[in-house]
Amino acid sequence: MLPVVVSAADNKPVSDDLIYDLVRQKLAGDQTVKGGALTVDVKAGVVTISGNVQYEKQKEKAERIAHKVKGVKSVVNQIQVVKLP
Repeated sequence: MLPVVVSAADNKPVSDDLIYDLVRQKLAGDQTVKGGALTVDVKAGVVTISGNVQYEKQKEKAERIAHKVKGVKSVVNQIQVVKLP
């Protein structure tokens, strides 16, 4: 019989650096957001996203993606929708 190991790491707070990395990865990897050009800042679990996108749906999805990252307490969405001519 194998021993059951319970890790305390699951209850450990997630660092801002890890949140930053995870949000950036998820934004950059999303086909709708294409978030490589977005700026991400994290302070005490509060994620601020800024930059420009072409469509409102990109702005909304970027916020949803950031909210889903473990450790994120809230998201401040400062993304601007800028239509190209």
